[in-house]
Amino acid sequence: MIRVSSAAKAVVAGLAAGAAAVGTAVQDGNFTTGESVTAALAVLSALGITYAVPNRPGEVDRVTPGRGI
Repeated sequence: MIRVSSAAKAVVAGLAAGAAAVGTAVQDGNFTTGESVTAALAVLSALGITYAVPNRPGEVDRVTPGRGI
């Protein structure tokens, strides 16, 4: 299983939230101050929430010799 750090997951979540907010905001052809604040808050919220939630602990590997129990 690939191990991904909490920081890497938070960055990806922030980028995805920002892209979604900006993509929605520019549909009408302009990007207002309110839309930029909304996009910034979406990025910061995604970063903070994703970073704060811990990764699930890995399961014991019972297949690979020398690993696990």
